[in-house]
Amino acid sequence: MLLSATDPAAIEAAAQRLAAGSLVGMPTETVYGLAADADNASAVHRIFEAKGRPSDHPLIVHLAPGDGAQGWRAGVDHYAREVPAFAQALMQAFWPGPLTLILPRREGVAAVSAGGQDSVGLRCPSHPVAQALLAAARAHGVFGVAAPSANRFGRVSPTTAAHVAEEFKQLPDAALLILDGGACPVGIESTIVDCTRGHPVLLRPGMVTTAQLEAACGQPLRGRDDAAPRASGTLESHYAPNAKVRLMAAQPLQSALDLLGPDARHIAVYARAPLAVARGVSLRRMPDDAAQAAQALFATLRELDATGVKLIWVETPPASPEWDGVRDRLQRAAA
Repeated sequence: MLLSATDPAAIEAAAQRLAAGSLVGMPTETVYGLAADADNASAVHRIFEAKGRPSDHPLIVHLAPGDGAQGWRAGVDHYAREVPAFAQALMQAFWPGPLTLILPRREGVAAVSAGGQDSVGLRCPSHPVAQALLAAARAHGVFGVAAPSANRFGRVSPTTAAHVAEEFKQLPDAALLILDGGACPVGIESTIVDCTRGHPVLLRPGMVTTAQLEAACGQPLRGRDDAAPRASGTLESHYAPNAKVRLMAAQPLQSALDLLGPDARHIAVYARAPLAVARGVSLRRMPDDAAQAAQALFATLRELDATGVKLIWVETPPASPEWDGVRDRLQRAAA
């Protein structure tokens, strides 16, 4: 059931569903989430079942912004038993926004959402529809909402309500209420920082860059290691369309297209460089700006995949820090 998020009655209906243990498709600034009450184990199990997601793969809990500069604090205190000073600094700098922090989990809360780990991922989204829904759900006793991307596990994330409806069309129409809040403005999932081991560790890049994070918390970010907790979207293969994705530099990409000529019709191309392609080859231009490329990435992969091609050739993004999130998603899509 798809409802316009501009209708306050739709927000209230979705909040009541969350409080009753049902699933809701909700927009955030990053991607659409498949939401459930994070403290309701049976509701969270429905997320894993609908997505086909392993139950030990943790979910991110979304918190209402509340009032004032630290309005999310009640939600944080409900789920986290400890918040290091550098994590507080990151919250202050980037919440509400596309940043998830992994914190030590308070015993007895959100164990299923956390995939059984003693840590929990928290974020406060900036999308106005997500904020309105989380606030309405909080009024019904829901402290936080577990909301992984609203797609089948490992597939391309959804950035419109129509994508969510397509992903879960096998569910009965009444089983999933989807709030249509338009296209997601960020377009890729949040940056994830582990804050459980006394220093910040980058687990997943996003549109909040390493330099921004280090400037805000006053510490260098360390790289992911074998001791890091499991976190959303960090498997080697993820975000994958049906077609096989291959990353290539512009020059070899053009050379391969020249070699194939008309036989390249089974290939779709997504690139920044001005490429010459044979008639019938699906070609989309990647924006030169990293933020614009992130916003369009998943929708473009879905669009190209829908043409029925077997291969999607993508020009490798630049190595500069602002492209880290886009490059990460494409590398996992191509794995």
